[in-house]
Amino acid sequence: MTRLSLGKWLLPVYSALALLFLMIPIAYTFVFSFNDSLKSNITWRGFTLDKWLNVCAVQNGAVCEAFGNSLLIGAVSTVLATTLGTMIAIALVRYRFKFRAGTSLLLFLPMATPEVVLGAGLAAQFLSLGVPKDMLTIILAHTMFCISFVVVTVKARVAGLDPALEEAGRDLYGSPAQVFARITFPLLLPGILAAALLSFALSFDDFIITNFNSGAVTTFPKYIYISASRGIPAEANVIASAVFILALVIVVTAQVSAAARAKRQARLG
Repeated sequence: MTRLSLGKWLLPVYSALALLFLMIPIAYTFVFSFNDSLKSNITWRGFTLDKWLNVCAVQNGAVCEAFGNSLLIGAVSTVLATTLGTMIAIALVRYRFKFRAGTSLLLFLPMATPEVVLGAGLAAQFLSLGVPKDMLTIILAHTMFCISFVVVTVKARVAGLDPALEEAGRDLYGSPAQVFARITFPLLLPGILAAALLSFALSFDDFIITNFNSGAVTTFPKYIYISASRGIPAEANVIASAVFILALVIVVTAQVSAAARAKRQARLG
C-alpha cells in the first residue's frame, strides 16, 4: 500500500517540479519586462509600464529592428522550406525513382548534424563562393535547415492518406490538378500547417547557424546574445513575453477549437 501511494504521488510531484523549473526563466523574463531599468536590466529598480508602451522608442530601436529581421527571415524561410519540403515529401512517398533511399538519408542529415558543424560548413561554402553574408545567406541557411523537418512532418501525413480518395476523384474525371487541389491538398493541409509552424519556430529561434552566416545583420536571438553580458534590455523582455503570450493564446485556442469540434462531431454521430 505504501509503495502504491508513493508511486501515485511521485509522478505528479515530479511533473510539477519540472514544470516549475521550466517556467522560472519565462517568469523572470515577464517580470523584468516591467523593470524601470536604465542601461542594465540585471537588478530590479521599480515597476513601470513604459517599456511596454514605448518598446520601439528611438533609443531602443535596435531591438525592434532585430525582431523585424527575425520575422522576415522566418516568414521567407518558412514559405520556401514548406513549399520545397512538401513537394519532396510527396515525391518520396508516391513515386519510385533512382537514389530515392539516398535522398531520404541526405534529408535526415541536417537533423542529425550539430548546428555548429552545419553553420560553420555553410559559412565556409559561402566564403569559397564569394557570397557576401547578409540576410540572403541567413534565409538560404534556414531554408536548408528547415526542409528536413518539413519533409518528416508532411511525409507522415502523405503516408497516412488513403489513395482511394484520390482514385475516386480520378474516376469522376477529375484532372490531376483538380484532384490535387480539391482532395490531396485539403487532406494534407493540417500536416503542411504543422510543418510551417515548426519551420517558423526553428528559424525564429535559431542563433548558432545565424551567427555563422549573418554578417552585419542582427536577428532577435543574436541581439539577445550580444546584450546578455550587461543584462538583456527590458524592451527585449517585452517582445519575448509578447511572443510567448501570443503562442500560448494560439495553442489554447487551437485546443479549445479541436475539443469543441470533436464534441460537435460526437453529438452529430
